[in-house]
Amino acid sequence: MAEWFSNLEFLSKVYWLVAIIGSLIFSVVMILAFVGGDADDIDADVEAGFQFISFKNLVGFFTIFGWSGIACIDSGLSTPLTIIISIISGLLMMVIMAALFFFISKLSDSGTLNYKNALDAVGEVYLTIGADRSKMGKVSISVQGTLRRIRCSYRFIIRTKNGYYCKSRGYHL
Repeated sequence: MAEWFSNLEFLSKVYWLVAIIGSLIFSVVMILAFVGGDADDIDADVEAGFQFISFKNLVGFFTIFGWSGIACIDSGLSTPLTIIISIISGLLMMVIMAALFFFISKLSDSGTLNYKNALDAVGEVYLTIGADRSKMGKVSISVQGTLRRIRCSYRFIIRTKNGYYCKSRGYHL
């Protein structure tokens, strides 16, 4: 192995070193992510916005930079073309990873019920509501894309030919 490496040209040695070191660090980060270790402790990312330069993106850059350079040298491309292609490949990988992390961070949702979103919503009575506010009942109402059962008082009940419905008008649900 050492003899093979010593027979390589300087540019090939650089690309092989970058590819192997980048791949090893990439593998460690992936293993930590799958095992549950927090690889983000190494990260200097801020949790907002599109982060182009981060630890993970740089690891991706150097890994793809090294392997694409090796592929270009093996296919017989010239040195300047090899360097240009490997830099563009690494930068493209950084853009893809930054976009991926950006859109993944947008997928989070707190799931907290905001009662303001229930204003003027119509729901069906689930538990009987006492007259003159003698007791609170419950209504099934669609809020924030999910069906919720919320407490409701008599003053918000509307009678229709299909039954009783609760019309929410404030925070007294």
